[in-house]
Amino acid sequence: MEPGGDGIAAGPREKCGVVGVALEDRPAARPLYYALYALQHRGQESAGIVTHDGFQQHSHVERGLVGDAFDLDDLESLTGTTGIGHVRYPTAGSLDKSCAQPFSVSFKSGSLGLSHNGNLVNAAEIRDDLAHQGHAFTSDGDTEVIAHDLARNLLDADLVRAVKRTMERIHGSYSLTIMHDDTVLGVRDPKGNRPLCIGKLDDGYVLASESAAIDTLDGELVRDVRPGELVVLESDGTGYDTYQLVEEDHTGHCFFEHVYFARPDSVIDDELVYEVRRTLGRKLWEEAGVETDVVMPVPDSGRAFASGYADAAAETTADGDPRPEDDDGVAFAEGLMKNRYVGRTFIMPTQDERERAVRLKLNPIRSTVEGKTVTIIDDSIVRGTTSTQLVDLMKDAGAEEVHMRIGAPPIIAPCYLGIDMATRDELIAADRSTEEIRKAIDADSLSYLSIDAIAETLGAGHEDLCLGCVTGEYPFDVEDEATDRDVERPAIGETPPADD
Repeated sequence: MEPGGDGIAAGPREKCGVVGVALEDRPAARPLYYALYALQHRGQESAGIVTHDGFQQHSHVERGLVGDAFDLDDLESLTGTTGIGHVRYPTAGSLDKSCAQPFSVSFKSGSLGLSHNGNLVNAAEIRDDLAHQGHAFTSDGDTEVIAHDLARNLLDADLVRAVKRTMERIHGSYSLTIMHDDTVLGVRDPKGNRPLCIGKLDDGYVLASESAAIDTLDGELVRDVRPGELVVLESDGTGYDTYQLVEEDHTGHCFFEHVYFARPDSVIDDELVYEVRRTLGRKLWEEAGVETDVVMPVPDSGRAFASGYADAAAETTADGDPRPEDDDGVAFAEGLMKNRYVGRTFIMPTQDERERAVRLKLNPIRSTVEGKTVTIIDDSIVRGTTSTQLVDLMKDAGAEEVHMRIGAPPIIAPCYLGIDMATRDELIAADRSTEEIRKAIDADSLSYLSIDAIAETLGAGHEDLCLGCVTGEYPFDVEDEATDRDVERPAIGETPPADD
């Protein structure tokens, strides 16, 4: 992936990152800008900020990385002490500026700005319903659908009731930061599929997809936003109010946040992601350890897995017996060096060029590999192309054996909830056994981490995780797909229930 994983060539791509701040008397633009930098790994196609100065809304949204999307004049034009921001990788909607976020709209009851991480699975139904009521859309993204629905509800309801009414209609994954005039809100879907947390600054409060953004602002993580919760920041930066608008028996947290997407220095569900990955690496050794000379990560997200794997290998043998004192186990080694100045490989027009691009991005350290047996740790295999090339790289560098160990279960189904993942036709594990995949990538052995190991490490039952991409059963009602629980899709077009 990018970083690490099969996405070096064509794997799951980052979703999106959202942020919102309310400060006492300091302009919000620069803190938002810095927070977006901290969330850049979650989206590289566009970046945007919306602020409010108490009188009017200001917006700047551009294609490209955060550093390219804003200059000093842009930041100075974004006046006001409250604001929201967004970095985007397109998962629903066209790849053009009309789908870049935050999405802004003005209406009779004021102005709205929305930043969205996730994906609705009933956006088309709501869009059709609103279009019949006269709403005109400027993009094909689901964020605009949420904005129009919320704007409609704000015409005859207060802020909290309007948000609740919209939550009762939208179905899918979403973590939102919203501006209604100069008020910043945070909303997390009832299953908590996408992360969102609250942080305290010296002079205000922040909402962000990951705690790493709060760290960048020298803030303190308060807690995660609860599934189904609305958080309303005081516009003067002095506090916040919370409202538990929807409660469900079970959550549907995306396990891939811990495996790959989140920064390792972020804290999600009270757990440091780096330590979660190290624990997953230890379980990978317990379940499928192989005695080799060295174990090495695919940079960067495989590093914590490989570290935990090597630590566990120093304590026990692959058979689970205590390691003899004169046996050092499997040595951790950095055997692949990453060139960080090569762009995404999918721009390469031919297959030959795409294969060469892997060598441009990753180069083996021959002295670490030559004449040795090697285990490569990666976070996932998606299409299998890159895994094949990595095995070839190791063998070309003189490795005697190359074993692949994967820190996640096989990906057998697409994601409909905010990850730009391959279709079933493109997923190598969709219709192949592990042995068939091993042969396809030409590894000496191949093993994946079990779903049970993921659930145990995260301290959650299967019923509290979104495992759709590894089981083919989803916690939401996705058309033509199976569900892993009883799910009631909202009936669009009917009279909404009365507010509590």
